[in-house]
Amino acid sequence: MQNTVHFILQGKGGIGKTLVSTILAQWIASKDVAEGAQPLRCYDTDQENATFSRYKAMAVKHVPVMTDSRNIDPKRFDALMIDILEQEGNCVIDNGANTFSPLMGYLIENDCFALLEESGRKVYIHTIVGGGDTLHDTAMGFVSTAKATRVPLVLWENEHFGLLQSAAGKQFTESQTYADNSSRVRGRVVLSARNVDTFGADIKKMNTARLTAAEVRESDKFNLMEKQRIKVVFRDLFEQLDKVEW
Repeated sequence: MQNTVHFILQGKGGIGKTLVSTILAQWIASKDVAEGAQPLRCYDTDQENATFSRYKAMAVKHVPVMTDSRNIDPKRFDALMIDILEQEGNCVIDNGANTFSPLMGYLIENDCFALLEESGRKVYIHTIVGGGDTLHDTAMGFVSTAKATRVPLVLWENEHFGLLQSAAGKQFTESQTYADNSSRVRGRVVLSARNVDTFGADIKKMNTARLTAAEVRESDKFNLMEKQRIKVVFRDLFEQLDKVEW
């Protein structure tokens, strides 16, 4: 994988965008090391909750797009685009709910996806659909993102809010909403709901400490079983990412 640009885009807040960013970044970084590629570059455009930028191991660059008057200046996204275009390598861009519309508007208005492609970058949009009460809003976000661009999509199905199924019991991927846009989807990654008292608690502990899976392996603050469960989770996620048609 070389010169890919990954935007994590979903308008609903609290749905797991930063979690997806951290997982994706760790997977790409593992590929970069194996292939001897340029180091991964990560960016955080979230102005209210810049959580991604707190993962020190990933050297995430925070992109300040908000003015002193608390308004988002779309032109400040120029710095992000210039940074991506001036260097070789893979990039992951995390985005908050507060900057979703401005960033999407900027990317479309300035034809940034085409510019990235013309410069030799392969662009992907990662969008998250959640289960339970979040299903309707996130499904609509999936549709709006699919209709707004022609960029290949990677669908992340977040089961931590409940199963991704309608009241009638139909799975999201069996719905007409998904079928109408499925040709754009290059792969699916399921964030499975596991035992909250073991797997859930361990992942929460790792994320609260802003650690990567590799750092957890070397940490004395996690016991052997905690490390094992985190290993199981990341092995599953990495195997799913390996199957995406990049």
